Amino acid sequence: MNRKSLLWWQEAAIYQIYPRSFQDSNGDGEGDLPGVISRLPYLKELGVDAIWLSPFYKSPNKDGGYDVSNPRDVDPRFGKMSDANALIEESHKLGLRVIVDIVPNHFSTEHVWFKAALNSKPGSKERDRFHFFDGRGDEGEIPPNNWCSIFGGPAWSRVTELDGRPGQWYLHLFDSTQADLNWKNEDVHKDFEESLRFWLDKGVDGFRIDVAHGLVKDEILQDHRDPEGLTRALRLDVSDMPREQRESLLSDVPFFDRDGVHEIYRKWRKIFDSYPNDRMSVAEAWVHPSYRATLYVRPDELHQIFNFDFLIAEWDAKFLANAVDKTLQEVAAVAASPTWVLSNHDSPRLVSRMGGAESGERKARAIALLTHALPGGVYVFQGEELGLPDAPLSDQDRQDPVFFRTNGVDKGRDGARVPLPWNSNQSQFGFTTSKPWLPIPSDWKDKSVDKQAHSTDGNNLSFLRLYQKSLRLRKLFADSEFHWLTRSNEVIGFIRGSEYVIYSNTSGQAQQVSLPESFRAFEIILCSAPNDLAPGPGGLSLPPHSTTWVKSVR
Repeated sequence: MNRKSLLWWQEAAIYQIYPRSFQDSNGDGEGDLPGVISRLPYLKELGVDAIWLSPFYKSPNKDGGYDVSNPRDVDPRFGKMSDANALIEESHKLGLRVIVDIVPNHFSTEHVWFKAALNSKPGSKERDRFHFFDGRGDEGEIPPNNWCSIFGGPAWSRVTELDGRPGQWYLHLFDSTQADLNWKNEDVHKDFEESLRFWLDKGVDGFRIDVAHGLVKDEILQDHRDPEGLTRALRLDVSDMPREQRESLLSDVPFFDRDGVHEIYRKWRKIFDSYPNDRMSVAEAWVHPSYRATLYVRPDELHQIFNFDFLIAEWDAKFLANAVDKTLQEVAAVAASPTWVLSNHDSPRLVSRMGGAESGERKARAIALLTHALPGGVYVFQGEELGLPDAPLSDQDRQDPVFFRTNGVDKGRDGARVPLPWNSNQSQFGFTTSKPWLPIPSDWKDKSVDKQAHSTDGNNLSFLRLYQKSLRLRKLFADSEFHWLTRSNEVIGFIRGSEYVIYSNTSGQAQQVSLPESFRAFEIILCSAPNDLAPGPGGLSLPPHSTTWVKSVR
């Protein structure tokens, strides 16, 4: 691929900011937009090309801001609209693009539309913007169907009518404070098109579309054969469910990935294309089978879709090679660009998913270098570059609705959302001057930004410096072809262009590899465990659980 043909987002490194946990500027214990602005130089130094901000819109914050009550206003906890304008402007001055969230599946029950629906009668135009239905049973006391919320519990809540009697039920696939929108209603289409243009006019460079596969619901009054099993199958951690059972359940999801969503995104694409400077969109869409993901990124629809294979990946050569192959083949079929994601605000942090402690850190470093070397865009969740694990929290500290809706059976996502440690010598690690909204572990002192900016262990770079280096070096082969060199149960290796070779050893023992003939002279430009790297016969002895980048010297 010729470098000049690349659009900015096709091979970009995009950094996800969870604003509430990034940087507090006013001492209230919660991060805000001025705090983000103050840390933009850090992100520029990290080597990313763009930032993606989780919601900072008006919200009662029942689900971390994804319960939006006004998508065209800034919540006071994050600042003012002038702060959003300044953030876009300052980011652009530094050469950073800005992507914002849009949440089209549901509105907060505090949104003016939902309040109007509660003050209206069944069958009204106000209720038609949501999914209101009469219940079953002699007195409507049974929900319209047996669907379960993804967050646990039923997917329906009953309202009290104006006369004080129990009334209709409304659908919420997530928390009861997040009422699903009816995308068969023209008001919904017009309102979201207005929101898109509102932020595009302010200069944002793209949108991350939350629950992009969930907008259209079919056969809404039909029961599901196993609603509780389906809810478990849709969560990330389903290790206790046999693969065959999960595959069967995911092949039958009545409220996700219905064909009607694509007409919505064709309309949106025309809006994006009507603006200059290559505005983009990326879909959060868990679909099954995986090839259906490519339908979202056909040339007249969205630009990217998150590839979640690596988000649940094992540190296993065979699994990783197959995941790379499948991704590259599927996006090539629709001429789209691949994406790679290792963690986000909804999933366990990478170090914890890789096993935690020293072993988890070693594997996390290795899979990060592997991922950063692949063709396509890479998304980095804040704190991933510091090697943060999930923070241990007491149940008293938890705020995720998942925790409450499952009665504590599922601990929720708060462990991945704990504020960042910036400075080891400051109170609350420089995140805030008061009590943070989630406690920062005291043993994160050595993981803080200031410590990692200068620390080394022999030749080993800190997590932060490793990410800084890899995110810069990956730009050297952004326009280079990808070809496999080796695939075994222990080692995978591939070449980018003609100058760069990447090897990953997923085993617990050193592995010998031979370099291509054209690499008679070479240099190691990056290794996740350089202290253990050694020359081998005609090549290299790869350290256990490591990734190495090699450059040909001619």
